Formats: sequence, structure tokens, C-alpha cells
Amino acid sequence: MKQLWLDIGNTRLKYWITLNGMIVEQDAELHLQSPADLLLGLIQHFKNLALDCVGVSSVQDPQNNKRIAKILALLQIPIHFAQVQHEFAGLRCGYDQPQALGIDRWLQVLAVAQPPLNLCIISCGTALTIDLTEGMQHLGGYILPNLYLQRDALIQNTKGIKIPDAAFHELSPGRNTIDAVHHGIFFGLLSTVEKVLQQQPRQLILTGGDAQLFASHLQQFQPQIEPDLLLKGLQSYLANL
Repeated sequence: MKQLWLDIGNTRLKYWITLNGMIVEQDAELHLQSPADLLLGLIQHFKNLALDCVGVSSVQDPQNNKRIAKILALLQIPIHFAQVQHEFAGLRCGYDQPQALGIDRWLQVLAVAQPPLNLCIISCGTALTIDLTEGMQHLGGYILPNLYLQRDALIQNTKGIKIPDAAFHELSPGRNTIDAVHHGIFFGLLSTVEKVLQQQPRQLILTGGDAQLFASHLQQFQPQIEPDLLLKGLQSYLANL
């Protein structure tokens, strides 16, 4: 079976093509707040692949999701939009109102939650999201601006500071403004993660574009990196429908 999996986030669209569960093609592009237009440009390529079904994770609003569904309907195959539920495949949502939880976070938790495990699942994407589980109970979590959002906010709201792109890689006290900003932001996010993990021992799972960067500074917690965690969650979701 050949399947298309879509992750439509706040800033980018990522897709995977799998054949009998194995990834044979993948790509990610910024959608510039117009994911439906980007998808329309990809639809002919998807048509040529003779796909069997589509699984979708979308954090977009209902109007955008309606446009996305209309474009995907051109493939003339089953389309499944994943939705957060109070309980699904044994996993219980920690939010009082499950639909308020981002579907991307829910699927990432669904991908790895298991009865004997206590987990801390961190997605290092546009936002840094932290979700906690005890067995099959999702406990809720935290959302923080990521490295780049924090830096951009500081630049926009601080007169006289001009900070070019630079790598977040050290935690030593900055000896110039550029390093002080980058090291300070990174130090703050890492300190938050450490504080969460010190409250109760948990297996740390990292995903997203900056997972390796965070893992390099959190080795004491033996982090496990899962680069395609959302895809695994989508696959699990469809398998349990």
C-alpha cells in the first residue's frame, strides 16, 4: 500500500510517502501562511504516484482545513484528518477540552506512549512543546517560544541591538551582545527542560529540527531522538481507526 502523510503546521508543510510502511519520499517547505496554495502546487505530483490513502495532521483553522480537504479530494482516494479525542487507542488526553490540544502534540504522544513508561516528549519546532505522560495518561505540558522566536522578539523590542543569524551552541556567559543573546536564550530553554525532568524521572524523547542540538546538552537524561515522530503517530492513528 502506498500512502501520503501530511503534517501541516503553523509555518511549513511536510509530507512523507510510504510504501508498505517504509518511507520512500519526503520533503518539507515553508507555506507562507497559505498551505492550501502550496498543496495545490504538489497535487499533480501526488496524483502521479497512484496513492491509496492520505493521513493528515493539520493545526490550521477550519476554513483552511476545508480548502485543504477540497484539494486533496482531487486525488479521489480516502482522506483521514486526525483529531484529538478524550480517549483513543487507550491513550487519555490530559486537557479538560481535548480539541484545544494541538493535533501535532497529540500524535507525537500517541506514537510513543506505553503502559509502563513515564515520558517527557519535546518537539523542537516553531514552538518548543513539552508533553508529559504516565503510562497511557497524557498529563498536559508546556509551550514556549523557540530559540528563534525569542531572539526575534528581543530584537524587535530592544532599541539599538542588531543581531545577525548565529548558531545556538554554547552556554558560557556571552562576552559580546550577540553571544549573550544566543547563549542566554538557549540556557533558559535548557533550564526549563531540566527543571521539568528533575520533578520526576522520565524518559526524554526529542523530535523536530533542533532535537540534536538540545540532545547534545541534555546527555545526562539519555535523550532518545525520534526524527519522524509525528509520522509514527499518524500511522498509529490510522491503524486504530
